[in-house]
Amino acid sequence: MSDNSSNVLLALLSGAAIGAGIGILYAPEEGSKTRKKIKDKALETKQDLTSRISHAKDELTKVADEKKEVFEQKLEDTISTMSYKADEIIVQLERKLEEIRKKNAQLQK
Repeated sequence: MSDNSSNVLLALLSGAAIGAGIGILYAPEEGSKTRKKIKDKALETKQDLTSRISHAKDELTKVADEKKEVFEQKLEDTISTMSYKADEIIVQLERKLEEIRKKNAQLQK
């Protein structure tokens, strides 16, 4: 979940909680009933936020694990390719060295 999405979600939930609280405060009921409604709504909002945060955490963990696996595979592929290229370079250098040895042997005759 991106930062913008998190901020929008938090703003919407905050706005809904504040709106519900104001609505309850202006309702024509006894104070004890109003306080109970506020408490119930606060607990409901807390549970909802906790659930959403837990879900977001799980999703982020899942995405991070997937990205980690992709990175590790690409790293392994890159290292394998580099090893193969290094072997090719060593073979080419050995050939050049052998050519130089032959030329040197001919010059010393």
